[in-house]
Amino acid sequence: MPRDLHPRLLRGFVATAETLHFGRAAERLYVAQQALSRDVRTLEGLLGDALFARTTRSVELTPAGRRLLPKARRLLALHDEILAEAGTGAGAAARPLLLDLNSDVTGPDLTADRVLQRARAAWPEGELLARFHGGLAAAATELLAHRLDASFGRFAGLPGPVRGQLAQLPVRLERISVMMADTHALAGRRALVLADLAGHPVDICAGNPATTEWAELGARLLREHGLTAAEPYVPPVGLDETARYLARHGDPMLTTVGGPRIPGAVNVPLVEPVPLCLVSLVHRPGERHPGLRALAAAAGELGAAEGWLSRPAGSWLPAADAALVAAGQNTAPASGG
Repeated sequence: MPRDLHPRLLRGFVATAETLHFGRAAERLYVAQQALSRDVRTLEGLLGDALFARTTRSVELTPAGRRLLPKARRLLALHDEILAEAGTGAGAAARPLLLDLNSDVTGPDLTADRVLQRARAAWPEGELLARFHGGLAAAATELLAHRLDASFGRFAGLPGPVRGQLAQLPVRLERISVMMADTHALAGRRALVLADLAGHPVDICAGNPATTEWAELGARLLREHGLTAAEPYVPPVGLDETARYLARHGDPMLTTVGGPRIPGAVNVPLVEPVPLCLVSLVHRPGERHPGLRALAAAAGELGAAEGWLSRPAGSWLPAADAALVAAGQNTAPASGG
């Protein structure tokens, strides 16, 4: 009797392998931890081998798990590519919408997370499938290759030729902050004037090719205010690795106020001026997927209720981003089925 391998089982395995934490993997996948654990056990039973070595304090991949991980990633990528390249006929509207969250961790006020949750509630008959590419620069490549349907991020930071092939909907002006180990000399402040960072090189994630749009924003902010960027390092992935990274390198890392809570670290808002980053919903022009319309509607509702596109007095925002806000939207998700 043939054995079928459901992509959900592999997706749960990959998320757990990348976080080495069942709770955080469940958060990434928006499922209950109990359901994820059950799926991993099902996969282990199907393959006849343990994939994780579990203790009360840690989760590690077994040799079988390490062998499976690259194969599972390739299979999931092919699975998602087939779905993304599906035709535009009557059956295509029911396929999952592939959405990049731009972050592998959740936070109390992350824009993409909140929009996704609201859109899922408003469109329960459909499926919004979240993925993580690590930044809009990486996600844009997937969008143009039709391996992804939508993403969030700083549209103005993409190269001009790339922007010319994509559409965006302004969603939120996020306040920029710095994250640092709680032992850092500046960690006790409730807010930091930008000038307070003089003499403290700031990590703008310049070592991450997937987030060049963010690094460009950080470099511009520091340059215009006479501050220094830290040496680029290979960026961390996940909460625990970020905590180790901050403790080891010591440099404040540029982030946003609503970002994740990192063990042993603090997130301190920047003021005088208040630096902002425009987050947009980015997609291919003319995309008619109903899930994209659900995302756009959710973003609009949250933005109207909470003033997401209202610019505070005394704030800093690059001119290109301000122009996108002023224009309202470049291209809205197309209507129709």
